[in-house]
Amino acid sequence: MAVKKGEVVDIAVTDMAFGGRGLARVDGMALFIDGAVAGDTVRARVFKKKKSFAEARTLELLEPSENRVAPRCEYASWCGGCKWQFLDYETQLAYKRDHVVESLGHIGNIHGVTVHPTLPSTHLFGYRNKMEFSCSDSRWLLPHELNDPEIEKGLGIGLHVPGTFSKVIDIKQCHIQPETGNRLLEKVREYIKASDLPVYGLRSHEGFWRFVMLRHSYHEDRWMVNIVTAEDRPDVVQPLADELVAAFPEVASVVNNITSRKAGVAVGESEKCLAGEPFITDRLGDYTFNISANSFFQTNTPGAEALYTTVEKFAGLTGTERVIDLYSGTGTIPIWLSKGASEITGLEIVPSAIEDANENCRRNGVENCRFVLGDIREALPGVDVKPDVMIIDPPRAGMHKEVVERVAELSPDRIVYVSCNPATLARDLEMLKAQYEICEVQPVDMFPHTFHIEAVARLEKRRD
Repeated sequence: MAVKKGEVVDIAVTDMAFGGRGLARVDGMALFIDGAVAGDTVRARVFKKKKSFAEARTLELLEPSENRVAPRCEYASWCGGCKWQFLDYETQLAYKRDHVVESLGHIGNIHGVTVHPTLPSTHLFGYRNKMEFSCSDSRWLLPHELNDPEIEKGLGIGLHVPGTFSKVIDIKQCHIQPETGNRLLEKVREYIKASDLPVYGLRSHEGFWRFVMLRHSYHEDRWMVNIVTAEDRPDVVQPLADELVAAFPEVASVVNNITSRKAGVAVGESEKCLAGEPFITDRLGDYTFNISANSFFQTNTPGAEALYTTVEKFAGLTGTERVIDLYSGTGTIPIWLSKGASEITGLEIVPSAIEDANENCRRNGVENCRFVLGDIREALPGVDVKPDVMIIDPPRAGMHKEVVERVAELSPDRIVYVSCNPATLARDLEMLKAQYEICEVQPVDMFPHTFHIEAVARLEKRRD
């Protein structure tokens, strides 16, 4: 039968597709189903129909998969934060490895490579050290709230429902951040409600309160609260900062980012420190790092340590190698590898990241790392280093083709590629496989209850 948009179907789900959706087939056509997992039989409504596939949402679970578990979070079926909470964790790990294998095969035409079992996260809940909650004047109502006259239908502070931009779920408890974060969020919510200033309308682009960002130091158990507002109003935000510091001894920093931009990004055009320091400090292994409101730091600290340990193992440094690190960010990987290398050169396009990287080196007494500012396509040809080892940790979009070509020209003996997107990992490795053998890949789970997966690949230059 040919499915139509709007049609409701009862169907058995046979597999999982990358992106976290269940996969079923109707007369050979792929049907991707939100909220479903392999082994389920579901009733689903088709909301999109294309020539070769269709998309649907689960309306009713008719027969559950044996791999289903009860989600801890009441928002799990609606919130986009962790859509796999209903899936047994061992099954999550297996699917994540499968996604890496399938991407290598289908996209990169790379077969037979050793893809190790996924390294699990040490924490399944409370693992995120950064959460960004949006303020909205139009909250999303859950089904049981729709006809409840006691439910406030205006202000919401929380996370977006996938596919929406103007409405957020008013989150009272997020299980993937430490519990103190929920108490901080509730304190801020109470203050915002009691203020005379409106929250920001994501459609009208009017209002004052925009985001509440919470950052946590895993090893020191200290917190940063970043209040993002549309205007500079110290008479409004300073009392909030004072209340937070008085109520929570764990709060080491309260900052106010201010932005009038319409873009829904929690980065200010300016920033003011309202209490404590403008940063918190955390550790990765033996090294300490200052984390400011807008600096990049891996969001699962123990997970980052497992990831970097894998990078170190695959790099195989003996103390004599010259290393180039592409997309070096705030210098975490170069600093982690610094004891094993002769010298490390990091390339990064963001000026503030370079500043943070240099400061992190000074803080940790690391003297053999240097950082070059610029677009990697333009900066890499000018680097006067013939690398023995190259570390590549690109954004989700992967490497530009010109960067891949320059990497091949430099021809390091070994490449360690760190990926947060199996699809672009496969694409980039395909461009390198004529010159390099893809020896092994290690998936690392840093985001339990999501379909996201990090993967580290070891490449060795072919000698034949």
